[in-house]
Amino acid sequence: MAELQAGVADSGHCLRLAGELSFDTVPDLVRQGTALMARCSSPVVVDLGDVRRTDSAGLALLVEWMREARRQGKDIRFRNIPEQMRALARVAEVESILPLD
Repeated sequence: MAELQAGVADSGHCLRLAGELSFDTVPDLVRQGTALMARCSSPVVVDLGDVRRTDSAGLALLVEWMREARRQGKDIRFRNIPEQMRALARVAEVESILPLD
């Protein structure tokens, strides 16, 4: 099960994802992430370094969070994106629109 841990840290990370991003876990993360992002300063940095497994729902989460950041008038960056997610982004031809660090 994926868990969402949040907090503004000295390193600049605002949101950190850990666990599994799947069709079972992403819907809750969409709702939680929207509220948490509202408490973050811009740019919002999302660290995916502790994501163990992902499917296309995880990629859809990133795209949704990009939209949400835009609605909130914030920039967003994704850091430590797993290779499995990068491969999905390449296949879906969205890698070039993802703001990756």
